[in-house]
Amino acid sequence: MFSVTTMACGDLGQVLSTTGDILNSTGAGGLTNKDAASGIKQALEFGVLNGTKFLGKRDGFLGNAAYQILMPKEIREFETKIRNNPVANALAGSYLTKVKTSMNRGAENAMAQAKPIFVNAIRSMTITDAVRIVTGRDGGATNFLQRATLSQLTAKFNPVIGKSLKSVGIVKPWGQVSQAYNMVANQKVNTDITAYVTERATAGLFKKIREEEHDIRANPAARTTDLLKRVFANAGQ
Repeated sequence: MFSVTTMACGDLGQVLSTTGDILNSTGAGGLTNKDAASGIKQALEFGVLNGTKFLGKRDGFLGNAAYQILMPKEIREFETKIRNNPVANALAGSYLTKVKTSMNRGAENAMAQAKPIFVNAIRSMTITDAVRIVTGRDGGATNFLQRATLSQLTAKFNPVIGKSLKSVGIVKPWGQVSQAYNMVANQKVNTDITAYVTERATAGLFKKIREEEHDIRANPAARTTDLLKRVFANAGQ
């Protein structure tokens, strides 16, 4: 679970001074700077592992309305016209659902690739990074991870998702849907389906991590190690 991070997400006024003392003074509450930073890293790693495990299972995306990857906007805007046009519907009507399923399966299959990227970013955090996470506002931990990993995640995900999409059979369905769109919209599809799924999968992962971040604040039982319990006890959580 996401332990330390959630501190960054709500009612910070009650915890900032205490947390600052913990991270900026050696030995406060029996914790050194190193202890506190290690606790934050540990909490972040738990959150990342939980997030990628949740989304990486079958139906982690497809079976969850909060994370499900929808058809690209340009297709959605013309989906009714495709279905109402006899020629376009014959061409692609049966493939619309297949495209959606394939996109979500591709995202689920790529989640395992996210774990080492996040863990490496977390382990390279400095104590200054930790202070910023704890004392930041509106999801400081998630924001840190986005800054530290987004470009790398995108580069890593794109080819993985491309292969995954092919393996789940998206090529023909997407080609059929694209042709139907071209027919009813009188223009070519602009969406790069691999880039689109990569972006939506990454956004879904950060969304899940943000939820993990909030959860640790509301659920002290999620502090599953002695170090996490010590860090949060001293931070007034």
